[in-house]
Amino acid sequence: MISRRHFLNRSAIVSLAPWLPAFLPGSVSATATSNEKILVVIQLSGGNDGLNTVVPFADELYARQRKDLRIPTDRVLKLNNQVGLHPSMRSAMDLFQDGRLTVVQGVGYPNPNRSHFESMSIWHHARLESDGHDGHGWLGRAADARTMATDTDSYWIGSGEIPQALLGRRANAIALENESDLSLTEPSAATSAPDTSSANIESFVSRTIHQSFAAARSLDSRMTTQQSATYPSTELGRQMRLASRLIKLDGDARVYYVSQSGYDTHSGQLPTHAQLLREFSDALKAFLEDMRDAKLDERIVVLVFSEFGRRVQENGSSGTDHGAAGPVFLAGKQVAGGLVGEQPSLTDLDDGDLKMDIDFRRVYATLLDAWLGIDSKLVLGASFEPMALLANR
Repeated sequence: MISRRHFLNRSAIVSLAPWLPAFLPGSVSATATSNEKILVVIQLSGGNDGLNTVVPFADELYARQRKDLRIPTDRVLKLNNQVGLHPSMRSAMDLFQDGRLTVVQGVGYPNPNRSHFESMSIWHHARLESDGHDGHGWLGRAADARTMATDTDSYWIGSGEIPQALLGRRANAIALENESDLSLTEPSAATSAPDTSSANIESFVSRTIHQSFAAARSLDSRMTTQQSATYPSTELGRQMRLASRLIKLDGDARVYYVSQSGYDTHSGQLPTHAQLLREFSDALKAFLEDMRDAKLDERIVVLVFSEFGRRVQENGSSGTDHGAAGPVFLAGKQVAGGLVGEQPSLTDLDDGDLKMDIDFRRVYATLLDAWLGIDSKLVLGASFEPMALLANR
């Protein structure tokens, strides 16, 4: 696994040899015949305040615990007579009303850890602290379990290291930060006329480089001529737009992973959280509209999660501190739609935090078995009860 930016910075011919065949030709030569199911993951990093995302407006205890941070009942986008979405999530509400959004309430894991690093690691590896892990993530193990090898199993669209969730023994994960990462500089004159008859390694590498530059030019052309829907001019909107364009190229990658940061709202939460949820909601809807216009929505399911929720009671800085359970979203034409699970009790708490009702590994198991067609027990190391999260499944 290697980041594209690191790859592009390599200049020596021989050093390019191991990477060019694995990435460029396979990534751009796929035909438009794939019907593989695709999972897009949006990670809300920092610990999203689920209580102000899926708001229990009908519970009087909510107003008591959230005197400064309470979302007024008349502003809540009501999903039923008990809970509703934050008012900034109008685009998500449109998807819910259209049957393209499933809200899974009270998701977490036993004995929750309130450390960002440790809790995110648990979600990425699908292993509890007591179980330990070997460094391979749940989606990396899923890629390892595929019967057919592919040039690219997943794309990480963002800066920084590839998420641990995508790492596996044989899994091929590619990191892209910008669309410019897909462009290459033309080869030098010294390599402009490769010896096609020679079998030596230098000639082989030279031929491979030229094939790869040709493939890159083809990719650039196809990327330029594609027409994408209008996306919000936000970082997440840009990432989702790039994901959509890669999907339209119809390679064999089955997982696309993006992240939105900023959810660690210890102070001044109201404006920050509202802006984050608006950006997330708008980018999600733009992506799904784009997939529908491209007639690809039958192949797409989006999973949205955060490493933990926030505490029920607000703190003294108009914010919230690290909590436990929170909501998970599934979106797309192929989801069941509606609310799943019960809103966590505001009286029966786990040291001041919402108790989990649904183990997140049940969500993973459902996606692995019923969507990606990969044995969840093999990936997760145990059997987890499937859920009615997908349409007609």
